[in-house]
Amino acid sequence: MFTTRLISGIILVALALVFICTGGNVLLATMLILSLIGMFELYRIFKVEKSLPGILGYLACITYYMDLKFKFCQDNMVIFLGFLILLLAVFVFGYPKYHSHQIMASFFGLFYVGVMLSFLYQTRMLPGGEFIVWAIFLCSWGSDTSAYCVGVLFGKHKMSPLLSPKKSIEGAVGGVLGAMLLTAIYCVAISAAFHIDDFVILPLVIISGVGALISMVGDLAASAIKRNFEIKDYGKLIPGHGGVLDRFDSMIITAPIIFFLAYYFYV
Repeated sequence: MFTTRLISGIILVALALVFICTGGNVLLATMLILSLIGMFELYRIFKVEKSLPGILGYLACITYYMDLKFKFCQDNMVIFLGFLILLLAVFVFGYPKYHSHQIMASFFGLFYVGVMLSFLYQTRMLPGGEFIVWAIFLCSWGSDTSAYCVGVLFGKHKMSPLLSPKKSIEGAVGGVLGAMLLTAIYCVAISAAFHIDDFVILPLVIISGVGALISMVGDLAASAIKRNFEIKDYGKLIPGHGGVLDRFDSMIITAPIIFFLAYYFYV
């Protein structure tokens, strides 16, 4: 199991390097595919993955990503309002075929997975995004690894005993500090290539710390949903890791935070 997880992790990192470095339409298409798979995994829990509410969710996600590329809407809120109105129409005129929680889950899935994952692409497309975007990985995957190591060695105080008994406060602190340290090392390592000075490095280190802290909320939130529905994994797409939502759970909530903080500091 550990070997499978390790091999899958190495492949994921290699693919991330290729898609992030390429950027543009390749990254946009990749994030759209991951979003649709993640939405399918979430919709399956609520039993709408193949029904009209789910199909409308997939179409809304595709429309949203096409708008990111072609900018055919002055305000993409139009897409979300249209999707909500269609969902409510399906709920009303199909009553009682769908339960209210299924309609809400369809709308939630678009934002929770599709929209929030898109910020990885949007961060990459910022000025200097080819440098900034890696903070998303450092403060999600990096902090997760750091938190695990520190928690195993020094963890005593449970952070969320009922939801995730193995996670500790010490591990959480280690995760934040680890993400900041990894980001600092990353910045120094590539400073020559990107002509980075200390005034650029410090904000990104702080941003990574904030992102790492918030990534734990994403991780625990995804776990809470699984606990509610008594499932171990969202899917089996990634051997040793589970589904898209199992592997990208912390990144889902981290990507928008990094985008907006980076936009504030650098743009």
